[in-house]
Amino acid sequence: MKIINVVGARPNFMKMAPLVRCLRERGIEQQLVHTGQHYDENMSKVFFEELEMPAPDIYLGVGSGSHAEQTGKVMVEFEKVCLERRPDLVVVVGDVNSTLACSVVAAKQWIPVAHVEAGLRSFDPRMPEEINRIVTDRLSEILLTHSPEAEENLRAEGVPAERIHLVGNIMIDSLVANLERSAASRVLEELSLEPGRYAVVTLHRPSNVDDPDTLLRIMQALHEIALELPVIFSCHPRTAVRLKSLQSYDALAGQGELHVLPPLGYLDFLHLSSHSRLVLTDSGGLQEETTYLGIPCVTIRENTERPITLTEGTNVLAGTDPVKIMKAARPAIDGHAAKGRAPELWDGRTAPRIVDVFQSWRSRR
Repeated sequence: MKIINVVGARPNFMKMAPLVRCLRERGIEQQLVHTGQHYDENMSKVFFEELEMPAPDIYLGVGSGSHAEQTGKVMVEFEKVCLERRPDLVVVVGDVNSTLACSVVAAKQWIPVAHVEAGLRSFDPRMPEEINRIVTDRLSEILLTHSPEAEENLRAEGVPAERIHLVGNIMIDSLVANLERSAASRVLEELSLEPGRYAVVTLHRPSNVDDPDTLLRIMQALHEIALELPVIFSCHPRTAVRLKSLQSYDALAGQGELHVLPPLGYLDFLHLSSHSRLVLTDSGGLQEETTYLGIPCVTIRENTERPITLTEGTNVLAGTDPVKIMKAARPAIDGHAAKGRAPELWDGRTAPRIVDVFQSWRSRR
């Protein structure tokens, strides 16, 4: 069996690292393609090093651009890879543009696609990621789900049961593997923080950062929280650009202890988030990681494709209204947040279950 694994953006790296490791341990031939969708060193190279991933066998270097431009560039370059390498299986993860682009290319060349993290649905067609998820799942032969509701979504869409495999959450494999290593981080000392006495923020979704009014409302809430608790904002490069151009923000900037930092490496950020009192985010992955860690999470979105983090975990949906964000954050600020639990199969052993599925699939062909 000859496999091509595809990564493009930072969330992909945490999901692919355990799978690459497990395939190597099983002696299965594999190649790693990095599309270059995230090309900033702090968004890519540092994560490869800290997750102990091998250097990509193929780097497409597509860089930034509109959704159409980025997707098109990946398709053009990945088609060349597939024609030359002729893999038996293309493995994609998550819901970024690279995931969609490589799935389309593989499907048109009759190369089977396996989608890790299949079946997630926000039911919000305005989200670019939702389009990527739906199309990728429709084209995939092997759909690997992380929770029962993802499996139910796929069955409701008519996907045959034999193509769906509940394997668990591979993001948690990386967290479990690196939690002890992250303890060596000195990030708390460098930022003069005490465990359990600060909040962590990430924001990157276009719906939150591209609209100046929405971004300003969110920042109002963050500064209000920062009057009571230090707030560490690990700021995506794109968000940083939007923040600098935000009119009326100067009046807020001096209120409270809010620290805007460049993106942190995986181990530093894991140490920071795992010792925080509260995480505020629009990231899907952080909703899952905080659920596993038992850290209160306020999701700054109107919906989530990971509802299990609401019913089982510590996650609360707040939207972008400052009043609602503060209401959702208040229990954690006061130290009274509800406790959640890690869902079934979020146990750090998802990658071996995925490789079992691949080997069983191959034996039947």
